Amino acid sequence: TGSQTDVGTSNNTFTYELNSNTKAGNYEITKTEGTLEVTPVTEEVIVTITGRTLETTYDGKEHDVFGYDATPSNALYRPNEDMQFNGIDADATAKGTDAGTYPMELTAEHFTNKSKNFSNVTFVVTDGYVKINPRSVTLTSASDEKVYDGKPLMNETVAVGGDGFADGEGATYDFTGSQTDVGTSNNTFTYEL
Repeated sequence: TGSQTDVGTSNNTFTYELNSNTKAGNYEITKTEGTLEVTPVTEEVIVTITGRTLETTYDGKEHDVFGYDATPSNALYRPNEDMQFNGIDADATAKGTDAGTYPMELTAEHFTNKSKNFSNVTFVVTDGYVKINPRSVTLTSASDEKVYDGKPLMNETVAVGGDGFADGEGATYDFTGSQTDVGTSNNTFTYEL
């Protein structure tokens, strides 16, 4: 009945029963149990930790990503049971709102081996992040024309193209373009966010 799976020792317990043709009175039986010992894997196990990532375009909202994936070099190593995450308030999260890159800040020091079955575990970490790309916006003032009438021609219309502005955001425009006499000119303007 003896069995040992994890690192450690235990008695190799057993029971016995004499065969039907064996007379117990003819034997003085001494039962001695052996020892079962399992020693740890000493060969280096490399656990590759890859933080999860999220890439999106700025929309004025907070975005986050949580967690990491762990891949061991030895199939017997079970990341969900054999290692522990000890970092960043026990939370592997990256989050951000404005354009930029927001790292999880995962490092190898945030992970520990808690299995006695493996004595040489190394953690190799690639950090996770949220990357928020800026919106690409094109602003184009309107083109216009008319027959000369002595009055300045102006058109205070701006077409917003590309990704456009995020909901609830935009710009105000100040037009300086004007054409009174026959000819052409740029419909110039400035903007303020």
